[in-house]
Amino acid sequence: MKTAILLAAGDGTKIWPYAELRPKAMIPVAGKPVIAHQVESLLELGFETLIVAGGRMSEQITNYFRQGEDVSPRAREAVQVVRVGAAEPRGTAFTLLAAADRLEVDEPFLTLYGDTVVGKEDLARLIARFEGGGSPAAALVAPLGEEPSQDWICCRLGRAGSDGAADGGEPLEIADIMGHPRDGYTHRFGAFAFSREFLSVCSANSGLFSRVQVGMMPAPEGYLEMSLVDYLHVGGSIPAVEAHEAFIDMDKPWHILQANELLVSKRCGVLTEHELAEGASIDPSADIRGFVRLGEGSRIGRNVSVSGNLIVGSGTVIENGAILQGNHVIGNDCYIGNYCYLAEGSSVGSRCVINHCAELDGLIMDNVYLYHYMEFYGIIGASTDLGAATVCGTLRFDDGQTIHRIKGRRELPRAYADAVYLGDYSRTGVNAILMPGVKIGVHSIVGPGVLLQEDVPNRTIVSVKQELTSKPWGPERYGW
Repeated sequence: MKTAILLAAGDGTKIWPYAELRPKAMIPVAGKPVIAHQVESLLELGFETLIVAGGRMSEQITNYFRQGEDVSPRAREAVQVVRVGAAEPRGTAFTLLAAADRLEVDEPFLTLYGDTVVGKEDLARLIARFEGGGSPAAALVAPLGEEPSQDWICCRLGRAGSDGAADGGEPLEIADIMGHPRDGYTHRFGAFAFSREFLSVCSANSGLFSRVQVGMMPAPEGYLEMSLVDYLHVGGSIPAVEAHEAFIDMDKPWHILQANELLVSKRCGVLTEHELAEGASIDPSADIRGFVRLGEGSRIGRNVSVSGNLIVGSGTVIENGAILQGNHVIGNDCYIGNYCYLAEGSSVGSRCVINHCAELDGLIMDNVYLYHYMEFYGIIGASTDLGAATVCGTLRFDDGQTIHRIKGRRELPRAYADAVYLGDYSRTGVNAILMPGVKIGVHSIVGPGVLLQEDVPNRTIVSVKQELTSKPWGPERYGW
């Protein structure tokens, strides 16, 4: 198998505000777009043609794989971007059909969602199972774990050739599929392997996910998993491989932080010695308790403390008492110094400034300024400037977790519920206080002195309205 199709045409409305100005697949985690991590894994597995089916703003994907500084020559050659028009039927099944027109030969292909983190070894196991299974479709499925089943299209597994429930023995098959069920289902879908034969099943997709429990309300959209349902209903079998590695579907804002934590750990975990490119240096006074990879011209200066592994791009300066706790990934042309603090697993985009006594726990994208004395926990979108003394509340008085609203639905994340989420091209004024869980849309401002307790829509400024009084005053008030 040498060809993969990556589905990246979704609107990403549930991950607001991070898919307003970019495709979901281009959201950066651990130093590069999530789809770039997928491409690297596929190339390492020997894939030669990678077809990306994009929708709105798919030109950003094209631009990245043609012009991105960190894109390898192999990736530039392998990646082809196909734009799916707005007039075409909506849904992943129809997106797959549009991309399949680029398939040059009658060969099987892998299919992934472009906004997911999937283990490379799990993909290899899926391919091996497909090639030995004799079916036109096979699926990689991930255990739900603590994830609520109502958030996903789910399935149950059974033993191959049996109607009985799976008991841990392989080979496994998909026994049943249900859309966003209340309970009773154990796995969600991570990736697929198909032959060209399965495309005829996709072409008959009804455009509605009808396999739901009574009282549930599916959206009118042609989901790829509904074509799997159709195939099961005509007596087909779908071999299944259970994921052994972590699987993350970036569907909500907090999933970005989960993906970032995982991929920072993975990227940094491969370091076994210092790797210094031309012109890079580490000052003898720096306390490095791990391994460092520095790009061209980057340097770690005096009195820096690094207590983990660190990957740094080119032209970046880390100096003057900066404290980096744990593993980190930092981009190009950044300045990090003057006793600032980065918490475990944080990642920093390119052209960022983290300066005097600023504290960061989370992910910041390109061109973000944390210039002076602030505390931030969460995600900051590109080209965002935080005013001095901007502070995030990180602990509720009731020690509980913040309830979020996603497209009107109340949700309690199992992690990062109290993080703060700032969109691209936003700003805060001095002494702004951002309470746990708030989200700020793109092109928006939280003014000086605001105590923010609710989400801020796109293109909005929130400011404090003061009522001032004035009256005469002077020495006579003191008896003169």
